[in-house]
Amino acid sequence: MSKSVEAVLIGDGPIAWQDVVAVARDRRPMTLSTQAWSRVQDARAAILAIAGSSKAHYGINTGLGALCSVVLAPSELQKLSRHTLMSHACGIGAPLRAEQVRAIICCAVVNYSHGYSGVSPQVVEGLLNLLNHDIVPLVPAQGSVGYLSHMAHIGLALLGQGEVEFRGQRVTAQAALDAIGMPAVELGAKDGLSLVNGTPAMTGLACLTLADATALADWADIIAAMSFEALGGQLDAISVAAIQRKAHLGMQQSASNLRHLLQGSRVIERCQGEHLQDALSVRSIPQVQGACRDQLQHAAKQIVCELNSATDNPLVVKENGSYRVISQANPHGESVAMACDLLAIAVCEWSSISERRSFRLVTPQANKLPPFLTHGSGVKSGMMIVQYSAASLVADNKRLALPAVTDNFLTSGLQEDHLSLGESAALKLDKALDNALHVLAIEYLLASQAFDFIEDRPFGQGTGRAWQLLREHVVFYEEEHPLHLDIRATYEVLRNQTNLEALREQLPQFES
Repeated sequence: MSKSVEAVLIGDGPIAWQDVVAVARDRRPMTLSTQAWSRVQDARAAILAIAGSSKAHYGINTGLGALCSVVLAPSELQKLSRHTLMSHACGIGAPLRAEQVRAIICCAVVNYSHGYSGVSPQVVEGLLNLLNHDIVPLVPAQGSVGYLSHMAHIGLALLGQGEVEFRGQRVTAQAALDAIGMPAVELGAKDGLSLVNGTPAMTGLACLTLADATALADWADIIAAMSFEALGGQLDAISVAAIQRKAHLGMQQSASNLRHLLQGSRVIERCQGEHLQDALSVRSIPQVQGACRDQLQHAAKQIVCELNSATDNPLVVKENGSYRVISQANPHGESVAMACDLLAIAVCEWSSISERRSFRLVTPQANKLPPFLTHGSGVKSGMMIVQYSAASLVADNKRLALPAVTDNFLTSGLQEDHLSLGESAALKLDKALDNALHVLAIEYLLASQAFDFIEDRPFGQGTGRAWQLLREHVVFYEEEHPLHLDIRATYEVLRNQTNLEALREQLPQFES
């Protein structure tokens, strides 16, 4: 990890979801403030004092879940923590991406930094070492009903157990720890429970989806403006006179973006009055994409609240000069799960309206462009079938928009009888976002192909730049190579954050 990169400091104020993304995706180092370390150490001292009591304190000197009434001897507590990780590490399937694992670890450290978990400082130091040396435990993606399994697999790496990604290779966790000179962590009272408990897994996964959804929102406005222009949209639909009559902030923002993107367009100017009104997929861009923006803002608020909350159980809280143990349900991730489910609906709508515009761009009855955006249609199919691909992805997103949070099961005997399915909600949102970006890539490809057929230019100040950007990477399609190559290349243009930042800088009035 480069020492010249400024570390993300945890502990002196609220944490933003962007901080988690910086650590997880950009591999920024992470450190705790002096005040945060003091909170961790004070809470740990309280846990050690409580652990020796003969009175039952859940998870500190008792068994877990349905075994909460079993009081354990002090000599058994280290074994309890180790056994907790071993038994809870029962994930299934392909591993999470490295950035997802890093996001989870980051959120776990944030959770402990509040000073209410009582986890040992060695555990926190170990997790920071994993992040700052880029040791990424292999964590199966499936098998969680709200928490437990993902963090258990991460915790194993602290013990030198399991496999990790390190320096471009898959190696044993012990080999990676040896390479950085870190001894395996010796767990004590409550360490195992604190490692598997709380909402860091779903919160970390959700923070990454916020980054992707923010980019999706901006690309959706940019690409929709291109389709609006290529289809000869009527400006009344996005005029201030119309839009100011509805108060939704997201709608105001998307409409403003479209107006600025289209400013200076000769194409739009000559199309005004050619028809009375456009199809809804063109006319309702601000209303639909603005509503999606509003859901994104709501989801961000919920997820950031969770990020800055203490979500362990039990909590150790200082009141009137002494600590007491509070058993509660802060690890329940209802807020994050519901936020992800609602955002998945918005992502579906972003993709759905995009596919409808793609349909209009390739359909001769719906535009004045060459059929299927090709020369010599008949011997050539042009862009006909790529719209099928978009439709398939939207159908997938409709299924992914079904809520996870409303599902429920009985677990741990009769003790854990209401679940959030928060990780499931975040993971299906992640998949929906990837689908939606592919759908937008297809619309971007089609709108750019349409621009090539339009001779009476210039285009809008923003739409023209977006067209030129794609043409730097993907040329006009002549059916001389498989079309999936162009879809992939266009998708990569959208995935590259630098491209979006460049467009934003060129359009100072664009609202992200």
